[in-house]
Amino acid sequence: MKRPASLKSALLWWLLPGLLMIMGGTLWFSKQLLRDQVDLAYDRALAGALRAIDHNISTASGGLSVEQPFLLLEFFELTTNARVYFRVATESGLAEIGSPSLPLPDAPLATGQPQFYFATHEETPVRVAALARFMNPPLPGDPQQRVIVQVAESLGEREVFLAQVLRRSVERDLSGIAMSVVLLVAGIVMTLRPLNRLREELEARHADDLRPIDDAGLPTEVRPLVAAVNRHMSRYAAMARTQRQFLDDASHQLRTPLTVLRTQVDFALREAEPALVREALLAMHEGLDRAVRMTNQMLSLARVRDASLVEGGPPRELLDLNALAQAVSRTLLPAARARRLDFGVETPDEPVSILGVEWLLREALLNLVDNAIRYTPVGGRVTVRVFHDTRHALLQVEDSGPGMSEHDIERAGVRFRRGAAGKLQPGAGLGLALVSTIAQLHDTALRIEPREPGPGLHMNLVFTLGLPANAAVQHKKTAN
Repeated sequence: MKRPASLKSALLWWLLPGLLMIMGGTLWFSKQLLRDQVDLAYDRALAGALRAIDHNISTASGGLSVEQPFLLLEFFELTTNARVYFRVATESGLAEIGSPSLPLPDAPLATGQPQFYFATHEETPVRVAALARFMNPPLPGDPQQRVIVQVAESLGEREVFLAQVLRRSVERDLSGIAMSVVLLVAGIVMTLRPLNRLREELEARHADDLRPIDDAGLPTEVRPLVAAVNRHMSRYAAMARTQRQFLDDASHQLRTPLTVLRTQVDFALREAEPALVREALLAMHEGLDRAVRMTNQMLSLARVRDASLVEGGPPRELLDLNALAQAVSRTLLPAARARRLDFGVETPDEPVSILGVEWLLREALLNLVDNAIRYTPVGGRVTVRVFHDTRHALLQVEDSGPGMSEHDIERAGVRFRRGAAGKLQPGAGLGLALVSTIAQLHDTALRIEPREPGPGLHMNLVFTLGLPANAAVQHKKTAN
């Protein structure tokens, strides 16, 4: 498996070749520009010599003559430190002075405009300046009436000078390239140093250290990544707390029932009288019922808390509160009949739609109705109601039980806490905690109010409607 490249090497592999290519192109362009500038400087001297010779040309005597060109060329040779050649000739070739083999340019010469070009003269590379102009006065019998003046110099000294300048320029550019590469590598190393510090900080942490990462001093581009890691660590920390809380609750709450069951088993094993053994078995059955109920509630609470840790919460769907209330009531109808309760459901004629999680709301309503059935005396009354208006829906469980004090209502929803009315009732004190957690997931809260006239309670869950509903509210009651 190919080892993934580091960020540093990836940056260098992307930036260095491109940087070297750009600098190479710049170096080539600089060389061409420098050659053009050297040629321009030398051509100015060559043009001066060309104009000087042209100034000394005369046709007044009826022939072509040049005054003292050799003295001028000797001075020019001393100035340029090169071999110098000249040629003055009529365009028709009738008269010619100087080097006859000095080549003309490939393109025709424009009148009065000097032209510079490279050529070879006597197997020597030369730079030539050529000028064509009309003769004044013209030579007799010359149909062209133009004279061509050419001055050439050998390229040896020019090439030596150009090579020296180019070498210095290349050395300067290469130094700049080397410095740029060093600065680039140093910049990447310095820029990635905060990431190395972050890695060292995380590696030095303990396995259970889930504190948020401090993004101070980190590059702006890295901070969104750190923020995402912090959010993930926060979710993981919340999940770890939930798991620890579940383990603590299970170890604390199940230890006592299991110890009692063990004691009852030991007692039943020691007894020989059938009546006492039966009594011990009945007590064990009751203890097992409590342990099973408490375990189911603890598992339900842990499942609800796991759902609350999902990013954005569990997916919601459109639910009908009427159907939910009737389904839960049918499930708990046998328990209500066993206590001979007046048990009923009151719902509007039209559906009441909300956005929610069906299994969570079913769990919440099951706990509310089950609590109401358990705490209501034999022959009492428990009613499940659904109300709604244009904006809100209310799910209410009413009972005629002993009710709760204001202090117990304020502390309702605390895990394993039971009010004064529940001290003598079986249970673990997890039902209302479960309902409160589910209510928070649905952006609402459990509201407990004394029933008027008392005794009894109203346990309410208020929801925002997912769809508009009719303002008129009609209820129907189903008694069982």
